[in-house]
Amino acid sequence: MTHPDTEAFDCVVVGGGPAGATAAHDLVVRGRKVALIDRAGRIKPCGGAIPPRLIKDFDIPEHLLVAHAKSARIVAPSQREIDMPIDGGFVGMVDRDVFDEWLRARAASAGAARHVGTFARVDRDARGAPSVVYRARDGREVSLRARTVIGADGANSAVARQEVPKGGKPRFVFAYHEVIKSPAANQMARPAAYDGTRCDIYYQGQLSPDFYAWIFPHGDTASVGVGSAKKGFALRDAVRELRQATALEGCETVRSEGAPIPLKPLKRWDNGRDVVLAGDAAGVVAPASGEGIYYAMSGGRFAADAVEEVLATGQVKALARARKRFMKAHGMVFWILG
Repeated sequence: MTHPDTEAFDCVVVGGGPAGATAAHDLVVRGRKVALIDRAGRIKPCGGAIPPRLIKDFDIPEHLLVAHAKSARIVAPSQREIDMPIDGGFVGMVDRDVFDEWLRARAASAGAARHVGTFARVDRDARGAPSVVYRARDGREVSLRARTVIGADGANSAVARQEVPKGGKPRFVFAYHEVIKSPAANQMARPAAYDGTRCDIYYQGQLSPDFYAWIFPHGDTASVGVGSAKKGFALRDAVRELRQATALEGCETVRSEGAPIPLKPLKRWDNGRDVVLAGDAAGVVAPASGEGIYYAMSGGRFAADAVEEVLATGQVKALARARKRFMKAHGMVFWILG
């Protein structure tokens, strides 16, 4: 049985990751009535790097940064290592469980209504107006009436499948990482190839035939991961091999996570009437580098701008401007890295 919510929202945002939480916050501070639906307990596998421009543009407080990576080491197939300083002085490292929840809490403190549940579908009344239906943790279906919807529900976006089928089929890299306790020199049988101020990126076929592997510092922990678009490639085995090669096999594993990551923006992000996509749902993770948090939040902001324009003017064609503005700002990066 579906339980309708008596409230009507200017926008219902599906997905509380960086894109959705940013979009919800941007709309609610403009005075819009916003609901944010998020599925509790999920942590995306992610290196957790955020550049200084993100910290500045989205007012991220220093206490969320668990480490400052001041250089990057690129390891080539030949085993040659190249150390490079990071443009801007450093890249901030965040733990996604803490970082994402802080973004959701910021949106809620600004006035967004938080709902915990899993997106089920978009229903429409006789006039075609949408209601977002989600399954609450107790199994009930709850329906939220909306003027507009932002789908920020990840790479396998159910919102996109239902509402924007002409957006195209996303291309995925499947990522897996293990969060480990950072090595302490006096606890290791042999010195670990690890620096708590450096991001290590491995372009080596045995670790990934078509993407890369990584070791990223997170203060007391580290992320050791790999990605590949090749079906059947043993991601767990690759991570085990990387940990053995870098003397990290003895470090305690805190948790492991896996998920698909899109590597190409969809050709279309909106349904031409009341739904627009953002973040992984729109396919905005940079190829080759895998940078996703900044582009997710940037896409969330552009989606919020487009929705605000629709709400203010009634011109639904404004939804398409989210993608146009994003590609104008970042399209060259995606083209070059692609």
